[in-house]
Amino acid sequence: MLERIKTALETTLAAANIPGAVAVVGNSSGTLAEVAVGTKGPGGPPLSQNDLFQIASMTKAIASVAAMQLVEQGRLGLDDDIGKLLPQLASPEVLEGFDDEGKPVTRPAAGPITLRQLLTHTSGFGYEFMSAELTQYRQHNPAAPGSLASLKAPLLADPGTQWIYGISTDWVGLAVEAASGMKLGDWLVRHVTGPLRMNDTTFAFDDAVKARLTPLHVRTPDGNLMPFPVHFGGGDKAEFQGAGGGLISTARDYLHFCRMFLNRGQLNGARILRPETVTDMASNQVTMPAGRMTSNLPGFSSDFDLFPMMDCGWGLGFLINPEPGPDGRAAGSLAWAGIANSYYWIDPESDIAAVLCMQHLPFGEPATVEVLRAFERAVYGK
Repeated sequence: MLERIKTALETTLAAANIPGAVAVVGNSSGTLAEVAVGTKGPGGPPLSQNDLFQIASMTKAIASVAAMQLVEQGRLGLDDDIGKLLPQLASPEVLEGFDDEGKPVTRPAAGPITLRQLLTHTSGFGYEFMSAELTQYRQHNPAAPGSLASLKAPLLADPGTQWIYGISTDWVGLAVEAASGMKLGDWLVRHVTGPLRMNDTTFAFDDAVKARLTPLHVRTPDGNLMPFPVHFGGGDKAEFQGAGGGLISTARDYLHFCRMFLNRGQLNGARILRPETVTDMASNQVTMPAGRMTSNLPGFSSDFDLFPMMDCGWGLGFLINPEPGPDGRAAGSLAWAGIANSYYWIDPESDIAAVLCMQHLPFGEPATVEVLRAFERAVYGK
């Protein structure tokens, strides 16, 4: 497997003009393969397993686990009106359109927002880079990235009616803080990342982190990459710890998290979740196709559909493919990704988990998705 992965990555990274990637594969018992190919940016030093990545939306699954721990404790309810805990969400508004002057027109939502809807991206919240309407809304209601004001936005649909990818998980993080009385990062260290020995997983953005961080790059019109020094967590001025995308981690650390799910909620003697909670998180919770995304900002993200030939589901934090994937993973696998082209999947049926970290934009460009697919085929020997 190790040689297959190395060959697949070297070939596809070169074809995609991507400087490097780190990949890890494991099962319920341990690590099966670790590969670091290429460099930390064009002409940069070699990548290693110890290098940090902005894992962006791979944060969402970790924050979802924190919320489900509080559900287990009875301190959060999946189907309660979240507005009782978070007053900012007590009277949600749906964006209807814009008036003759281009200003937003909203109406009261048909019902309350629940934690289950936030976890499944059926709350109605979206992302500006995927919505021209939210982009126009933000022009009239400017807010700095990482500010609490950036989370003040109307819904794009009534709660529970559509799967829309967006800021829902950031609100999950604020719910964790409100229910626990702790900062999200402190809860994670005490109850998730700490027990799982994910010692390199952090919201911090200090000099020690920056020294190990793989630089972010962005694709230029000529197909090359240029440095793009953006911190998805909002940088030093962030007003909240972003459950939707603020963590920095290593591929090796994230594999610990994935292997915990293969072991039904525990790893190395530490129980993180009850087995029945793992079952719930890994079960489809939505009645509409999930995981398909269109981009309003092609330099930042391409349109994305990991399984274009099937209607995927969504659990309490994960994309779920209902049929076997074309590159090896079994039906019922859990997966998602980060905006800087980091990816993971958890395949309980095959007892396989895998993590692939790159660090460039735009997300999901076809040549980059082929790197992921070739990696997956190498893992399964296809």
